[in-house]
Amino acid sequence: MHEDLPNRILEHLEGTRAEMLELLELLVRAESPSDDPSAQGPMLELLSDAFTNRGFRPRVIPGKNSGGMLLATPAERPRFVPHQLVLGHCDTVWPIGTLESMPIRTEDGNFWGPGSYDMKAGLVQGLFALEALASAGVGTLPVTPVFLVNSDEEIGSRESTRVIKRFARRADRCFVLEPSLGPEGHLKTARKGVGRFTIRVRGKAAHAGLDPGKGASAILELSLIIQKLFALNDPERGVTVNVGTIDGGLSPNVVAPQSEAVIDVRAPTTEDAAHIEKAIHSLKAETPGTEVEVEGSIRRPPMERTPGNQKLWLLARRGADELGFEIEQAAAGGGSDGNTTSQYAPTLDGLGAVGAGAHAVNEHLVLERMVERSALLARLLSFPPLGEAAR
Repeated sequence: MHEDLPNRILEHLEGTRAEMLELLELLVRAESPSDDPSAQGPMLELLSDAFTNRGFRPRVIPGKNSGGMLLATPAERPRFVPHQLVLGHCDTVWPIGTLESMPIRTEDGNFWGPGSYDMKAGLVQGLFALEALASAGVGTLPVTPVFLVNSDEEIGSRESTRVIKRFARRADRCFVLEPSLGPEGHLKTARKGVGRFTIRVRGKAAHAGLDPGKGASAILELSLIIQKLFALNDPERGVTVNVGTIDGGLSPNVVAPQSEAVIDVRAPTTEDAAHIEKAIHSLKAETPGTEVEVEGSIRRPPMERTPGNQKLWLLARRGADELGFEIEQAAAGGGSDGNTTSQYAPTLDGLGAVGAGAHAVNEHLVLERMVERSALLARLLSFPPLGEAAR
């Protein structure tokens, strides 16, 4: 490996700013909401062409309930060489037509547009990292990069998680192209686990004026349960249990025969997640005549600062130092596919764009930072294997 590899990488990327912006605009214009599988086709086609142009062989894995996912591997992939998984997603939270109210624009060095920060800019940076390595004269990498781009991340990766696990189990390491954290662009080395639970209470209807004693209020029971749920919050440990929506009842003059609440849970450690999940599933009815039913689980396990994850973080800090900038690690409250891969292989998240406004009308990224972040990924891809000892 060339001793001046970092300089060669930066030199190439500095000359491709216009091309990076052009590809970013192309991807953002291809609106691709998670809940519209047909919208993913054009997006995956654009990405397939981009990978092909960089010497990779793309393959679309069809989805049953999603738009599918894209797997891209080197056209000339060496045998008996470990692989490193690079994860991204092409779906966004924005419905078709959002470009009319949130048009693409470049202003004061920032790029604005739906899905740009989360996370189409990260995909662009990943593609140009490959290009930079080739331009720097790097032939076969010591760890083969395998890119996996899903189209259901924003709705929990329900269909793609199985494929992600399969590749993560055998990976030497995993890099996630989600946006970085905060205006400084911190890398994400820890993420909270994320759970979704639905609690349904069945009671018995009765006339609220004539025969209230013959009824059993599901709303009364749900109100007791909600207090128990909020009591599970532990700010010092970073555990949050939020009752986000409630529903129930038939009419003001009817004792409510049913009620329902949907709960979001965030937990920083596997131990916390297991504790909260058990506590919620252990809830019992106290109001006579009512029954409680609980559904749900911790869907994304916590991404913790494991020894392997920290070893990968140290490589990132070394790479950033070689490239001439500083970087810090941080913990994020939201989940990603990095939560999943971290259970099987050393994982580093937040390697995407620097900016703000994910899922918000002010979504934007800092164009100037795309070069450094693409360069950092390129340098990380060039490091030798971590090996089994890092797991």
